[in-house]
Amino acid sequence: MSDDLDDLIRRTDPDRWLSSRFVADGGLRADAVAIYAYDHELARAPRVASNPLLAEIRLTWWREALDEIYEGRHVRHHPTAQALAAAVARHGLSRAPLEAMIDGRYRELDATPMTETEVLEWARQTGGRAAEAVAYILDPRGPSDAALDAGAVWAMGRRDPALVSKPASDLSAALTVGARAGARRLGVRAFPAVAHAALALHPARTELGKRLRVTWAVARGRI
Repeated sequence: MSDDLDDLIRRTDPDRWLSSRFVADGGLRADAVAIYAYDHELARAPRVASNPLLAEIRLTWWREALDEIYEGRHVRHHPTAQALAAAVARHGLSRAPLEAMIDGRYRELDATPMTETEVLEWARQTGGRAAEAVAYILDPRGPSDAALDAGAVWAMGRRDPALVSKPASDLSAALTVGARAGARRLGVRAFPAVAHAALALHPARTELGKRLRVTWAVARGRI
């Protein structure tokens, strides 16, 4: 595993980093971290660019990186791109979830507030698709699509905790139900791909509380 990428995710994405600690195999854990690092880079695009055009250029840069990875060309020298290429090669990971993760970030370039329906779609394309990709890496024979809603719940919880902890609409409530049902379908190997969703459904105030919450979720196979 690249210690630099692992440290990056530990600092910037502690929930999913914590979940990844429950992946026993170091190589698989590194590949999961590569997906989270890729998502981190995509999430940065709207935040660090001074205007939407520059953010779009950053997202296009990553789409071109996917072209290199999936067309068997030389992959640009960037630690996350290199780690992502290695994960794709090792597991035969489909391009679809990685492409969707880019598409989801384009909505953030529009300053217009998202409707609840748009937030749900954004959450599925970002956190949901990342969880799906990691679930496939951890257990390629399992139902990796079952991770989609749980990953989306976590992404929604990061954006607006109230949408998850106290859903006020049928849409949000249905997503929560789907997340719990999907998590139950995942096997032991793939469950760390969604364990962090427990922190959105049952927020913990302290680091110890978060560790206990995720540990309990993994032990039960439930979020």
